[in-house]
Amino acid sequence: MKHHALDQLQIVAEVKQDFPRRLTTRAERLERWAELLEQIPHRHLSTLHETEYQPARVRATMRGDDSPISVAFKDPVLRAAGMENDTYGEAKRFFELSDEQLHRVICYCHFGATVSAATAARHIRAAISGKQTGLFARLRAIFVG
Repeated sequence: MKHHALDQLQIVAEVKQDFPRRLTTRAERLERWAELLEQIPHRHLSTLHETEYQPARVRATMRGDDSPISVAFKDPVLRAAGMENDTYGEAKRFFELSDEQLHRVICYCHFGATVSAATAARHIRAAISGKQTGLFARLRAIFVG
């Protein structure tokens, strides 16, 4: 194998040094997802209908075009890290979220037919930090501390 300096290689080939590092932790994967959503914060994304009322096997297969989950799946970095498809069950597995956490990001009952990308990102960041979001969580924080 012949070794060359970077400046010599750039003469004969396009050298990309910004190859994404491997996302190995839950927090890194969630952070990447939030960042993807925040790239177009006012984008309206589709929600999934009544996830909390679906049997687990049905809920696991739920998906929607242009949903927050599909935004994650379109990302080559997350796919390289092991995201296999854009279903609810795969998002739950890959991002290591509870049903309650994923429900806050994706469910129709919170947002209607669409959710803004910024709102979905905020709920994902709450999952990273472990903080609850929403009216009741804010009220609890005010009264309980």
